[in-house]
Amino acid sequence: MKVRSIITGITWATLYLFLVLAPLFIMLLGPRAPGREFWRDLSVSLGFIGLAMMALQFVLTARFKWLKAPYGSDLVYHFHRQVSFVAFALIITHPLLLFIFSPQTIALLNVFTAPWRARFALVAVLALVGLIVFSVWRKKLKIDYYQWRIWHGILSILAVGMALVHVEMAGYYVNTPWKRLLWIVYAVFWVGLLLYTRLLKPLLLTRRQYRVIDVIKERGNAWTLALEPRGHKGMRFQPGQFAWINLRSSPFTEKEHPFSISSSASDRSRLAFTIKALGDFTRTIKDTRIGEVVYVDGPYGAFTTDRHDHARGFIFIAGGVGITPMMSMLRTMADRRETRPLVLLYANRDWEAVIFREELEALKERLNLNIIHILEKPPEGWTGRSGYISRAVIEEVIPPGLKRNQVEVFLCGPPPMMRAVDRVIKELALWPGDYHYERFDLV
Repeated sequence: MKVRSIITGITWATLYLFLVLAPLFIMLLGPRAPGREFWRDLSVSLGFIGLAMMALQFVLTARFKWLKAPYGSDLVYHFHRQVSFVAFALIITHPLLLFIFSPQTIALLNVFTAPWRARFALVAVLALVGLIVFSVWRKKLKIDYYQWRIWHGILSILAVGMALVHVEMAGYYVNTPWKRLLWIVYAVFWVGLLLYTRLLKPLLLTRRQYRVIDVIKERGNAWTLALEPRGHKGMRFQPGQFAWINLRSSPFTEKEHPFSISSSASDRSRLAFTIKALGDFTRTIKDTRIGEVVYVDGPYGAFTTDRHDHARGFIFIAGGVGITPMMSMLRTMADRRETRPLVLLYANRDWEAVIFREELEALKERLNLNIIHILEKPPEGWTGRSGYISRAVIEEVIPPGLKRNQVEVFLCGPPPMMRAVDRVIKELALWPGDYHYERFDLV
């Protein structure tokens, strides 16, 4: 990873901590509200930190490229998910401490007699609980993805909005103009962020349309959707990155999906996504008509060889459709006449499921590329590797004790395969900065 990316990553992390803790610092530095016990101050402090974290959750999911660039989108989304539990714990601790040390405050739960500040707080907490439940158990509850995204947004806005109103109406800890100014700034920033993500950004996407120029059937029940820019020069991206595509609907809707770009970064006039037919939406790709309009939001992600110019070689470990971001890297390297040694471990169910099989063989003529196919169910007479990607195969291409910055390893594939390979790579003590992975399931 480049020094600039490391410094940028540290800067954003530091700024995040500052914004999370700013309400606490201001509360402690300013004059205390009269007659408030320590446990009540502690309760409010935890609530302030939790609310600041919830407000900043909108920043993490707003798809700012400059924010996600140092870490990669999958890591940012993982952090977004995990920090939600921390924020929830802090926020729920706020009323629990009040109930424990001041039992009479339990009466505030009665929505018929409680003051409005308590009613707003109760609505915020219930919205937050619903947000957590629907997100954690979405698949088990069989909640439709589109419906989940809509309700995720509604409950998020409700939780943070009602909490901000509660802070203002309670008033005890915003008893000076500059304390009130802090929360006004948070509120204005939050509303501005909503307007940007829900109105301005979709409007900008309508002015950078793409048109479908080809729908290509691939092996492994996959289809390549080829696009060309309409009225603009196209997207500049790094090989291995992904984008959100919106097909057959407006960019103002929630009907968008993230897919890795499979085309070469050297040609901006053609953008391709290779998509395996696995779900309700992906199974409709084959029915896409030539000339249909597609809205593309991207590029995103740090899963790219372009960030590692120092490497003496690259190792790609792919499973099934996980080959798509690596195909973009290989195609780009071929166009750039790359000469460094490249190794591809490619695992599939059977020989007919090997996506890009013929093109991969052709790329061996243009690149210093060694391909090792591993088939779970090999055909009769197969002389190659069979079964799964094993520790022995990995050690052939990643010998133990490999020095730092010698090669960069990229991993992408089904979750079970990624977990197994990840465990082996960590046991081999590969330098963490030389190991990169991409998850397809962001939510």
